Amino acid sequence: MTDVTDVEGTGIRDVLVIGGGVAGLVAARTLAQVGLRVTVLEAAEAPGGAVARHEVAGLTLDSGAESFAVRRNAVAEFIDGLGLSGEVVAPNPAGAWLHLPVIGQAQASISLPLPQAGVLGIPGSPLADDVRRVIGWRGALRAYLDRLMPVLKIGREHSLGELVQKRMGRRVLERLVEPVAGGVYSASAVDLEVDLVAPGLNAALTTAGSLSGAVTALRSAAPAGSAIGGLRGGMSRLVDALVADLQHYGVEMLTGSPVTALERIGTDEPTWRVRVAAPAGESAPVAGATLEGRFVIIATPGAQALRLLAGAGPEAEGLGALDWPEPTAVELATLVIDAPALDSQPRGTGVLVADGTPGVTAKAMTHVSAKWAWVAEAAGPGRQVLRLSYGRAGRDSPVAHLSDDDFQALAVRDASALIGVELDPGSVRGFARTRWGSALSPATIGAADRVHRVRDTLEEIPGIDVTGAWLAGTGLASVIPDAVAVATRVRHAALGL
Repeated sequence: MTDVTDVEGTGIRDVLVIGGGVAGLVAARTLAQVGLRVTVLEAAEAPGGAVARHEVAGLTLDSGAESFAVRRNAVAEFIDGLGLSGEVVAPNPAGAWLHLPVIGQAQASISLPLPQAGVLGIPGSPLADDVRRVIGWRGALRAYLDRLMPVLKIGREHSLGELVQKRMGRRVLERLVEPVAGGVYSASAVDLEVDLVAPGLNAALTTAGSLSGAVTALRSAAPAGSAIGGLRGGMSRLVDALVADLQHYGVEMLTGSPVTALERIGTDEPTWRVRVAAPAGESAPVAGATLEGRFVIIATPGAQALRLLAGAGPEAEGLGALDWPEPTAVELATLVIDAPALDSQPRGTGVLVADGTPGVTAKAMTHVSAKWAWVAEAAGPGRQVLRLSYGRAGRDSPVAHLSDDDFQALAVRDASALIGVELDPGSVRGFARTRWGSALSPATIGAADRVHRVRDTLEEIPGIDVTGAWLAGTGLASVIPDAVAVATRVRHAALGL
């Protein structure tokens, strides 16, 4: 990668892309393919953002995103264009489990398989045995009343949690839907926008006449096969392929280069100037270096993007004052541990934890070596890879104050409780702590209106656009098409099309 001080003053670029996560890399590739001069500025020492890797006990593992949605073909088609289609793998179909308080016993917990025939935990068959085991007969009968309740024909539901509780009752919400919402979105189901997390559910509810009927209809319409896929060797191989493509097209990749300010120069056809923090240890001026471009794409996480947008002009100054949710800090604990008893995968591919379950701090755990065959092969018999997730929206991190040693000890205790086998702390062969902070959820109520406000505002400012998960939605299936669309708009403007 190139140091920013080596390229300062080498002329105006066609496009400056701020942020070297997947969104920024995809946008840069789309622009460079038509010969535009593109520079990517990434604050971290390596590109990739949330699609990253780390080495734990000699194993190269995903430290961020580990999969992508396959039922929307956008990611599969993009991967094919990078020559990686032969490396796509499906996960173990065993599925996840739930870890819950025992009904009527506040200080006891139980683990049960997550019912299969559902959407975000909402059951399609409330009286099915696997559903009834989780919510009890009383909860199942209450959920079945959904079939008898009238459906609102005018307007649409917004809060996923409120919809579920109204239609199916508290037990379905707390014991089925909330664990899934927390594991996937790090947020309460009450705060999630139905149309964003379950597209088509509102329309299916009106047509089917019940929430369970809507779930059944959505599942019936979905293609057969696994809903997610991964890459053999880890999702970070996607980043490797993107970076190789960018090098082929002559894109400048400036890592270790956090952009601290954005300035518009001119009005009708502005030039954009970015200020980059001086590299640590250098004798560069305190203000840092500056670069200029005809166009700029901001592809950073939401909080940073909003700060930079304040410099785009008076039209954009108020965007940061919209009703954005508080950023959620999530920490991951990765354990590589010798535990031959887990070769039988006693609780599927992982466990989702209901909020308030006694004795466990983690909100979710993935049994990585059970979920992905390539990880099990790399680890070898008897050696397990476990990844535990901590942190829920609207709360302080439960582990931020812990030392790495204490965090590792907590992760071993939590994993023992979640997987149902007492793990020996002395058998840990590797541990890694990963912090993902400042994430603005793209799925909370009001998110669609906020996104429209950002997009509409930037349409009035020539030469600037923005992309990333905080606007596009969770997952690569949302991020990649949005980055391509944004880059295509900028490409057309740059080429005068």
